[in-house]
Amino acid sequence: MLTQLCRPLLRSGPIRTLCSAVSQNEYEKAAEESLEKLTDYFDNLPERFSVSPDYDVTHAMGVLTVVVSKDVGTYVINKQSPNKQIWLSSPVSGPKRYDLVDHRWVYSHDNESLDTLLTREFRRIFATDDIDFKSAI
Repeated sequence: MLTQLCRPLLRSGPIRTLCSAVSQNEYEKAAEESLEKLTDYFDNLPERFSVSPDYDVTHAMGVLTVVVSKDVGTYVINKQSPNKQIWLSSPVSGPKRYDLVDHRWVYSHDNESLDTLLTREFRRIFATDDIDFKSAI
């Protein structure tokens, strides 16, 4: 059974509503697949780029933690099953909550996808255009 998740979003102007019809099973499957793919992508970055000795990737119980370096900080990406969201804590852009919309994790305040944000931030961190998270989520 599909449940309707609707939330009003405030923008400069009229209130906008984002609705996502996703069952709990669909959410769980999509979230787990996304976290697994992201874990693999982050695990492979040291094979492609020079990383800090502090670089570390761990994924357990719905929480993916990526320690980039002491200077950059730590990314935490985790499932929030009650809200059917993936939450991101970024040392660069701060916290964000992503909803599953048309098979992509989208931040409702600016409609930017999780893969787009991670691509931009990690390209900046590693000073390369050879990073693209689109295939990783």
